[in-house]
Amino acid sequence: MAKSQGLVRSGLIVSTMTMISRVLGLARDIILARVVGDTAAADAFYVAIKIPNFLRRLFAEGAFAQAFVPVLSEYRENGSKFAVHQFINRMCGWLGASVISITVLVVIFAPQVMLIFAPGFWDEPEKFNMASEMLRITFPYLALISLTGFAGAILNSYDRFAVPAITPIFLNLSLIACAIFLTPWFEEPAYALAWGILIAGVIQLIFQLPFLAHLQLLPKPEMTRGDKGVSKVLRLMIPALFGVSVSQINLLLDTVIASFLPGGSVSWLYYSDRLAELPLGVFGIALATVVLPNLSRKHVRGGIDAFSDTLRWASRLVFAIGFPAAIALIVLAEPLIFTLFGYGELSDFGVRQSAWALRAYALGLLAFMWIKVLATGFYSRQDTKTPVKYGIVAMIANMVFNLIFVYLLVDYHLGHAGLALATAASAWLNAGLLWFGLRRDGAWLSAQQSMSILPPLLAGCCMASLLVFLQLEFPLFWDGAEFGERASYLALYVVSGLVCYFGLVPLLGWRKRHLLAPK
Repeated sequence: MAKSQGLVRSGLIVSTMTMISRVLGLARDIILARVVGDTAAADAFYVAIKIPNFLRRLFAEGAFAQAFVPVLSEYRENGSKFAVHQFINRMCGWLGASVISITVLVVIFAPQVMLIFAPGFWDEPEKFNMASEMLRITFPYLALISLTGFAGAILNSYDRFAVPAITPIFLNLSLIACAIFLTPWFEEPAYALAWGILIAGVIQLIFQLPFLAHLQLLPKPEMTRGDKGVSKVLRLMIPALFGVSVSQINLLLDTVIASFLPGGSVSWLYYSDRLAELPLGVFGIALATVVLPNLSRKHVRGGIDAFSDTLRWASRLVFAIGFPAAIALIVLAEPLIFTLFGYGELSDFGVRQSAWALRAYALGLLAFMWIKVLATGFYSRQDTKTPVKYGIVAMIANMVFNLIFVYLLVDYHLGHAGLALATAASAWLNAGLLWFGLRRDGAWLSAQQSMSILPPLLAGCCMASLLVFLQLEFPLFWDGAEFGERASYLALYVVSGLVCYFGLVPLLGWRKRHLLAPK
């Protein structure tokens, strides 16, 4: 029971810290919408941060963490503390050398890189040049945040979840500070925001070092050849680059295509993606972060029943949160975008276009969250090849869906929303393949018991969404309302929906035991 409570408590700590970070992130995005809106400079800035952010997801939060944590867990279970520290030192040396080398190359060849990731900007020289210049400022963030992620993975492995979870707050604080205090010094405000990204990377890395020192695990980088632990991480990491971050690759492909669409499309996708990322980051990523080291230890000890119980428990929580979150984003898309971002440089037309993209992303929100949990079922067993196969299938499907929704169905004017819809569809395909793979391998037991929770969740969501939808029948002209009026109505809709959902679900069969973590 103590271990069960510990896992729940760890999940709550990470979710709480992440929630604080995401709330600040919303405040940051509200300010950014006022400062740069959906202008050409905004499109350039969002592409310039999306490229290092995409690679951050691959290295810091994706493939590296998924490969590194299980191997570190092995060292902790089977080796001495000296061996653990030696492994960390060598891993730090190779990781640091890799990301610094990549950073130098991208800074030198920034225009060529931008031509790959945003080829549609080439026909607009001013936008293309701004994006290339800002990429030179923002890309070193990759090296800094990758090392920050490395430090965070070590802390998570030792059940120090709070520090890595709160670290992203400094990115939001840095951008908010630069938007308020630094933008007046620049002719184009977006450049001040680019410097804010770099400043945040420095602060985030420095912040975690004292906590590593407290564990006596502060790395001293080495680059010894032939280290078995490092080789194993690299061997697991290479295929995981695709498998764990397929959704991010799909989002990046969306940006490439969006660069050919009407001006503002990149910004509309950014604002909608930020809202879709809120429940994913607060809950999906936080839950996967807590579950991974737990599953890794259970795999090393050979407890398949305990392993399966943990996976099913995490999936139940994903469904309990993911269903209502997705439906809320669909029903309240326009009120949410208007209330949070519909000011300053962001036009009313831009708000409505962002809302359509948000609805499309919301259709895949549950899949995005579930993928984070299901992938840990493979990576904790050091199986990186299977998710890669599924990820490649999903990525190819996403390209096909893009062609269908954006180009073949051009008469329906889906445009940028078609890109978001394609990403959602491919996410469901990826989640389904991962689930069937776990069932096939015997790592997911008692599927019938797991699915028995769905009817009460669906019924509760339907009743809550109907209640909110009926309230929306009372017209409020969101484009003409002030912030206070918008926020009051939005709060009313959200609170009434939550009360309805959490009030009905227990009556329909959901019980407290469904939330308890396995021992």
